[in-house]
Amino acid sequence: MGVAAAAGKAARHIYDSQNTMEYRLKLIISEGGPVVEDDAVSNAYDHIGNFRDYFKAKLGRDSIDNNGMDIICNVHFGTKYNNAFFNGKEITLGDGDGAIFSSFARSLDVIAHELGHGVVQWTSNFEYRNQSGALNEHFADVFGTVITQYVEKSAADDADWLIGDEVMGPKLYGEALRCMASPGTAYDNELMGKDPQPDHMRDIYRGPNDNGGVHINSGIMNKAFYLAARELETENAALIWYTALQNLWPTATFNDAVAQIVKATQLLIKRERVRSGSTQKVRAAFKEVGLPAKDETSIPNTPTAKITQF
Repeated sequence: MGVAAAAGKAARHIYDSQNTMEYRLKLIISEGGPVVEDDAVSNAYDHIGNFRDYFKAKLGRDSIDNNGMDIICNVHFGTKYNNAFFNGKEITLGDGDGAIFSSFARSLDVIAHELGHGVVQWTSNFEYRNQSGALNEHFADVFGTVITQYVEKSAADDADWLIGDEVMGPKLYGEALRCMASPGTAYDNELMGKDPQPDHMRDIYRGPNDNGGVHINSGIMNKAFYLAARELETENAALIWYTALQNLWPTATFNDAVAQIVKATQLLIKRERVRSGSTQKVRAAFKEVGLPAKDETSIPNTPTAKITQF
């Protein structure tokens, strides 16, 4: 389980780093404060509210830690900073360099993804390397797309299933950071190269880069979630995945996740929260991506990242 925190009010607090590398430099708006002209501040405030409201309304969770934790966000971090991250306490958003990326505050799925890392921290607390790290990224992507679909009132069949398409630079219009429906196709350009994500266990990355492939290999689990959501509806798939997350542990592998997701499906059928037949559809989704894998040869250990970046 994650680190305990004092109960909060799930209030939003948005700070302006003023293009420095400082956290909580200047408070711009807190919960219920007046509208401000800064788009990054307004977008972050609204998107965080959508994240918080979804978890409360649909999953019965009270903020990131399920204990009303206040949500802190820093915008305008650094100069032309090309990233967004959760550091265990708060999220931080760069403005982008204007070529590859624009402001990360523009994207609901990016912000929900980063806050999703916080939910993971206070539940399974996955180690940020190899398959457990890829599960960390996967569940964060699940929360990103699910909350975006919830806000946009879209369904699995008509959602775009893209993560971060709103933050791409002007020359990369139409590209994205990841595509859950078709991993490996999110981008292919001179600035970023080619999307390396596999969509099947036969192509899993086993090298040392990216902390053992935490962003790369998340594509395999992402594809399985997409397939399950198409069969079960996104809201039902999200409930199943969230239920399973609470029964996973820091060193869990893909096979462990599959087993817990199947168990969660069975439990929710018993409780009449999802339809009978859902278990078979979940298994079929995982079978399409080669899971559970018969050979889970260990990926070489790599150093654990100090912060979780996008």
